[in-house]
Amino acid sequence: MAPPASRLAAALLLAWLSLPELLVSFAHALPRPGDLHRPLILPLSKAPRDSSSSASSSSSSRERDHHRRRLLGSELPRSPSARMRLYDDLLSNGYYTTRLAIGTPPQEFALIVDTGSTVTYVPCSNCQRCGKHQDPRFQPQLSSTYQPVKCNAHCSCDDARKQCTYQRRYAEMSSSTGMLGNDLVSFGNESELTPQRAVFGCEIVETGDLFSQRADGIMGLGRGYLSIVNQLVEKHVIDNSFSLCYGGMGMGGGAMILGSIVPPTGMVFSHSDPHRSPYYNIELKEIHVAGEPLKLTPSIFDGRHGTVLDSGTTFAYLPAKAFLAFRDAVTENVRSLRKIPGPDPKFQDVCFAGAGWDISRLSEVFPKVDMVFGDKQKLSLSPENYLFKHTKVPGAYCLGIFQNENDETTLLGGILVRNMLVTYDREKNKLGFWKTNCSELWKRLQDTGSPTPAPLVPQKHNNTSAISPSIAPSGLTPNSFPDEFRVGIITFNMSFSIKSYSGKPNFTEFEELIAHELGVSTSQVHLLKFTSSGNQFLVELAIFPADSADYFSNTTAMSIITRLRDHHVQLPERFGSYQLVEWKIEPQKKRTWWQRNYLAVAAVASVALLLTLTSIALWFVWKNNWQQSGAYKPVGVVIPEQELPPLVIPEQELRRFDSGMSIFSL
Repeated sequence: MAPPASRLAAALLLAWLSLPELLVSFAHALPRPGDLHRPLILPLSKAPRDSSSSASSSSSSRERDHHRRRLLGSELPRSPSARMRLYDDLLSNGYYTTRLAIGTPPQEFALIVDTGSTVTYVPCSNCQRCGKHQDPRFQPQLSSTYQPVKCNAHCSCDDARKQCTYQRRYAEMSSSTGMLGNDLVSFGNESELTPQRAVFGCEIVETGDLFSQRADGIMGLGRGYLSIVNQLVEKHVIDNSFSLCYGGMGMGGGAMILGSIVPPTGMVFSHSDPHRSPYYNIELKEIHVAGEPLKLTPSIFDGRHGTVLDSGTTFAYLPAKAFLAFRDAVTENVRSLRKIPGPDPKFQDVCFAGAGWDISRLSEVFPKVDMVFGDKQKLSLSPENYLFKHTKVPGAYCLGIFQNENDETTLLGGILVRNMLVTYDREKNKLGFWKTNCSELWKRLQDTGSPTPAPLVPQKHNNTSAISPSIAPSGLTPNSFPDEFRVGIITFNMSFSIKSYSGKPNFTEFEELIAHELGVSTSQVHLLKFTSSGNQFLVELAIFPADSADYFSNTTAMSIITRLRDHHVQLPERFGSYQLVEWKIEPQKKRTWWQRNYLAVAAVASVALLLTLTSIALWFVWKNNWQQSGAYKPVGVVIPEQELPPLVIPEQELRRFDSGMSIFSL
């Protein structure tokens, strides 16, 4: 046993050696000025699922992060946040996208947001087989901060064993292969989060849907060490949570929040077990249709991966027995509607006609659906969460929930969470659901980073004036109109340059292309005027309501405006590049009595004209017959004998006559 003096000296020495570490720990425990921020919010986009992930790496990172927070205490400063918008539409495009910039200077990309994928990747400039996408390919040589991830024991390497590679294959048989790089990732001007270094994939080969899609690549939000969420959490720049909010039927848009938020009042939670599967799962126990539970055992929703929520899947898929029970229950509750074939004869869609155009009134026709979680919490779904519009029959809708034929997994895609804020709380292993209007969520996100409650239907406003033109199309447009506002005409100016100029372009074809891109009829698109200088053209176009309508529905108007605002109009290469210069909205104009009733007046006038002409014709016929009958002649009056004209027989007839006589004579 050491003498007391020796023990005291040893203790002092240990204390001196530990002083730097204690000071560092104390400094880490103190709130830093840059830490007092809110969560990171990004726009959302649907993407294909990623079949691979690293559960062990994700689990270890969560354990380390939990240990760090437990040591520092519960009063931790909140991490910075980034707010990014969602673009595109779930059913029109098959996904939602967000804008992400990589490199110095930043190179911007439209990436599909996918909770089932663990890698973020974009097409590389030296890609051997990549499709034509929305933005130019990433050029590593133009980024001063780009670094290749060198080959090491923890990754697959290229043939030269110099750089790490990645490969991802998806259920629909598409794939992505490329090299791993490290560069600064920027989250947009509205983000509080400064650019952060992150590992991403630089694509060399694309196949399947990844090759043909318009979006540039994938933003992986899944559980895995290469996930963008995992990387940001490991750097301690965001909390271990993120939230997604998809726009509703026919609207699109929305927002994504990277980092934690204060759960809104009424948010429904379900436990998510990270060890149950590599995907984000929930504990689904029951499904109710019109208040009645389906006659199913809870274990049916626990097959293979369990019940998985995947933003990269469009629709929802149930095990066979659960799907049949759901289909029959919905059909039983819509007997007033007529069952019709689906829009694509290759699929056995379950569709119903006669529900009407008004999406806000679908709940009056279709039943409410409830999902009951393990803790008896109930999530109520509106019809837009399990229906999609029939593309060929107006006022018809089809079930967006199908049978999962080859797998016992219950897969819940983006359709199930439209107009719903979904929080992926990875720190507490739970998923939260809150019904809201996701298309308006962006403007309701306050400085606290927490969404404020708002109704699904836009609130009424007293302002009925026309919406002022947008001089800067890149700026925001209103996400909704006052209920009493009626959009009469949408006009916009567009400039484009034709690569191989050979006279005036075919504007009829141009109108057809614009109509197709905006989802309207060709008859609704009118070229008002155009000017040109060489191969540069500036055109002014107007979009009018359909022939049978006096104004656009707010949903249709917002869909057109969103496509214009977000530059989602695609033109063939022969029209070169284009730019939206200006757009404006004109309210519905009050028509005069003649404008409202000109068809009826024309019909009455046509009938009157027809009756008049018929009467005149009958009078002339009667008069002619009366004249031919002659006047009355008394009996005994001598009528002059009239000379009959001489009979002239044609020579051919005479020959036939002579011949006949000869035959008769014989």
